[in-house]
Amino acid sequence: MVKPEEAGAGPSLYSLAHLTLIGCTPPELVYIAARAGYDAVSPRFIPMHVPGEFTQSPIDKAQVQATKTALSTTGLKVLDVEIARITEDVDPRSFERSLEIGGELGAKRMIMSAWTNTRDDRDFLIDVYSETCELAAPYGLTVDLEFPSFSRLRTLDEALDIVRASDQPNGGILVDTLYLHLSRVDLGELLHVPSDLFHFLHISDCLPGIADTREGMIQLARDARLYPGEGWIDFTGIIERMPPVDYSIELPNQSRVAELGYEEHARRCLSHAKRTFGEARSQRRMPDAAIPKHQEDYHEQRAH
Repeated sequence: MVKPEEAGAGPSLYSLAHLTLIGCTPPELVYIAARAGYDAVSPRFIPMHVPGEFTQSPIDKAQVQATKTALSTTGLKVLDVEIARITEDVDPRSFERSLEIGGELGAKRMIMSAWTNTRDDRDFLIDVYSETCELAAPYGLTVDLEFPSFSRLRTLDEALDIVRASDQPNGGILVDTLYLHLSRVDLGELLHVPSDLFHFLHISDCLPGIADTREGMIQLARDARLYPGEGWIDFTGIIERMPPVDYSIELPNQSRVAELGYEEHARRCLSHAKRTFGEARSQRRMPDAAIPKHQEDYHEQRAH
């Protein structure tokens, strides 16, 4: 078995994803995460306008400065920034300010997902994803494509097809344990994805059974996720089939927040995750020779 520190990446970071506490501004998220024991945060700098989302502009100069102050005060890192959406009228250049802020804050990743309404726009998705990767590269960010079960890209294979076709050195795949379950992805499929495309993992749990409507999946994903270990998801099986990665806990549950408050909900997310993962470690090995040359060049450029 390969532990993260044996792979040269150090211990896995635990990050608090913004959707878990969507009512908080980015600086508030940082302070709560620090008190709850996290290593990092995953702030949202491109609002999604979902119910309960914070109303202040996260890219406002005062908010950005407050976020920088919070990070400096607490010592927390920024794992990733959210979330670039591919829509029919998207202009990838509109993401640049968020990418710039991510770079300033030391983030490593940008999340992307696709929300077009047709099934015959593969070339368009490839073009937008490729351009976003090119925009993100100068800021040292990978672009990790996610596959929400109610979006345009609904399976691991569909997301992998876009990333492979784009062939960008800073491309990546983001696996969310809930969407892995909702999309009925066999865990063995994780072994078919090149290790260098996996950078971090979104974590939450759910009860057995799969919602049979889009509305049901959206309600579960945005408002009723469970703490790891409370439900059905095989976290050990997932971790064993992925390379060593960082963990971002994305676990919105408004009833828990109302009952416990922001900080205690965040703390329980983290304690359940650490207890549930236990000694689970990646069993994948990625020899240096398996890393594509363009990946080596990209990381060499970032080192300088």
